Amino acid sequence: MNKRKLPAISRRQFVGTALASTILTLGGSSVFEAVAAKRKRPNILFILTDDLGWGDLSIYGKTYQTPNLDQLAKEGTRFTNAYAAQTVCTPTRIGFFTGRYPARLPVGLQEPLVESDTVGLPPQQPTIASLLKANGYQTALVGKWHAGFLPDYSPLKSGFDEFFGNYSGAIDYFTHKGLDGELDFYEGEVRVDKPGYATDLYTERAVEFLTRPRNQPFYLSLHYNAPHWPWEGPEDEELSRTFYNSNAFTAGGSPETYAAILKSLDDGVGRVLQALKDSGQADNTIVIFVSDNGGERYSDIGPFQGKKGSLYEGGLRVPTFIRWPGVIQPNQVNSQVIITFDLTATILAATGTSPDPNYPLDGQNLLPVLLGRKPVSPRTLFWRYKSNVGGNSGQLQAAVRSGDWKYLRQGEKEYLFDLANDEGEQTDLKDNNPKVLQRLRDRFEEWNGQVLPYPA
Repeated sequence: MNKRKLPAISRRQFVGTALASTILTLGGSSVFEAVAAKRKRPNILFILTDDLGWGDLSIYGKTYQTPNLDQLAKEGTRFTNAYAAQTVCTPTRIGFFTGRYPARLPVGLQEPLVESDTVGLPPQQPTIASLLKANGYQTALVGKWHAGFLPDYSPLKSGFDEFFGNYSGAIDYFTHKGLDGELDFYEGEVRVDKPGYATDLYTERAVEFLTRPRNQPFYLSLHYNAPHWPWEGPEDEELSRTFYNSNAFTAGGSPETYAAILKSLDDGVGRVLQALKDSGQADNTIVIFVSDNGGERYSDIGPFQGKKGSLYEGGLRVPTFIRWPGVIQPNQVNSQVIITFDLTATILAATGTSPDPNYPLDGQNLLPVLLGRKPVSPRTLFWRYKSNVGGNSGQLQAAVRSGDWKYLRQGEKEYLFDLANDEGEQTDLKDNNPKVLQRLRDRFEEWNGQVLPYPA
């Protein structure tokens, strides 16, 4: 049988087009066969930042400059209606690790702050790492874990082959001490004292991981602690020894310091992406960039109100983009409403990895949207938040986004917003739309009955 020559397009274009068609024809559950038939299974580089606000990247906002991240966004699809699974760190990470609403697990209801806290991600819970590992992927977490402390919980107990980073929610960038004043820097489950600015150390380890010889695909979760407080840029080691030695991590800071933290983060991602390119793996690696919740004190929250800890848009909407050369077209901006655990479902679909049937995903596979074969469609998403800081005395917040409607409850107060015309959530429309208010209130209560209650 004579083999017909391919048309005058690059092999990468041909493979990407064929793979995209097969993905759509077979559906997410059969992507593994499609990938195996057309190209090597894609590597996964998942970059998660900490408290990065919606407008902190210059491609989304106006205040700070992030050229490397802007370029990455332009090389794939950038989402403008992307939401965190929660308005604080731990639950969003749980949502990503499990592909499910964080409130399905006790650790998704409260943040483990110090080593004496006993809540964490159960080792028996399937995670994106354990599922990919079972499917032949080399798995690594570099950076912030914040899903439970040793001896009961760790990345190594939840599917990661290796871990380099911090267990708690915040560390000093230079001393690497946590909120309790103890060193929180680890190689696996062994504490290490390693000098350097945390952002740079995480970048260096990611580069080292990416450039190793390997004979299997990889999944690297690179969870930067930046730009989370304390407010220390790479030139602020003196602040670490003096000011933050005797003041709370949340103290101090300035827009200029925040800009320096963001520049270090942006430079680090640039180095990681260059290493990926230089190692010849960029064309076969899906790169996903996202934040774990809305921004903090010095963030640019764009047109929104609210920041971290709030269920207003500023506390939930986050910068998100995905690059997959040869498969996802560059320079795309998509208004589809998505949430953190959709990224889990998408990674599993793209790698041909089946979720555990006993733990069905709440997330949706975004590949049809990313490939332009499925139009933007309405979503209904739910949030519920009560802070566990200060003896779990925080006010209960609830929110639903359904289509363009946003239902928000803060304590006993209820609001209804039309996000299509009011992204800043300035005009409460509940009195003019009682049926919509009741429908969303009912939808929330129905969902609320399916997840765990907050601890008393």
